[in-house]
Amino acid sequence: MRHGKTGVKLGRTASHREAMFRNMVTSLFKSPEERIRTTDAKAKELRRVAEKMITLAKRGDLHARRQALSYIRDKDVVARLFNDFPERYKDRMGGYTRIVKIGNRVGDNAPVSIIECIKDDVREKPKRKAASKKS
Repeated sequence: MRHGKTGVKLGRTASHREAMFRNMVTSLFKSPEERIRTTDAKAKELRRVAEKMITLAKRGDLHARRQALSYIRDKDVVARLFNDFPERYKDRMGGYTRIVKIGNRVGDNAPVSIIECIKDDVREKPKRKAASKKS
């Protein structure tokens, strides 16, 4: 039974999985457009890690920075994470990443997605005018 076991194994050992997600979250935050292309299953698992790192950055204290450094291990990426992301997501309580499915890979037909950090360019929906009562 798998009670209380979170996460997908992805056909890898625990150490391989951890190293892979460390590299992927570093690549996600390091790229200028803050997006990477990967398979659907990896993107869904990577979202958990990325959102946890952004939550640590929003906390912003020394312990949170050390926790992020113990996972990411790239001081420049952690500095960018702690400098840029807290003010971008200060009003957002979660959902910092977006997964967009882009089709299947040519070689093995695996479903491929783009995982990206949500920019703050979301516009509010225009409010509808109240319908006037006709008598």
